[in-house]
Amino acid sequence: MRFDHFDFIAPLYHRIGIYSHLEKMLSFADLPTPGRLLDARGGTARVASVLREQAKQIVLADVSLGMFRFASCSPTLQPVSALSELLPFPEKSFDRVIMVDTLHHILHQNDTARELWRVLKPGGRIVIEEPDIRSFGIKLVALAEKLVLMRSHFLSPHQIAMLFEFASTKIETGESTAWVIVEKNPRRVIQENDFGCT
Repeated sequence: MRFDHFDFIAPLYHRIGIYSHLEKMLSFADLPTPGRLLDARGGTARVASVLREQAKQIVLADVSLGMFRFASCSPTLQPVSALSELLPFPEKSFDRVIMVDTLHHILHQNDTARELWRVLKPGGRIVIEEPDIRSFGIKLVALAEKLVLMRSHFLSPHQIAMLFEFASTKIETGESTAWVIVEKNPRRVIQENDFGCT
């Protein structure tokens, strides 16, 4: 059985404290929304828990059962065990999709981008928040994660945006964090072959 780093570090994530970029996320994700929000690979619900009042329902999708042990359920917050590369939701299920501090842990990032786009409704928005690998401090974090065999693969903000090269994207940056905002224009029909391969 392969060692699951996330089961092991779930208690640390649980204690890491309140999500510190709430105002930026509310702005970038255009919240609140009267529809549904997907927190893809949302772990212990650290972000989803502070967004509970911002959507009619929040679905927390993660593959780590260890993380789920620390995620509390509520009428507006529903945990679902799922890979981000193969989400168990119909097309156009969510008005907003967020992914926070997670993309670099995902092996098949292009497949994940395809799935996030697939489940997003026309007129909806995806926000991916990632450590900015261009920052020296984040380069050290990336090295440390490789040393403990976490298989992390950090992308620059531009590379993240290129996962959605067929869509309207915007990049915002902070001190050591980047946000890629992806909008699904309801007037444009995206064919499956619009997705590139990595």
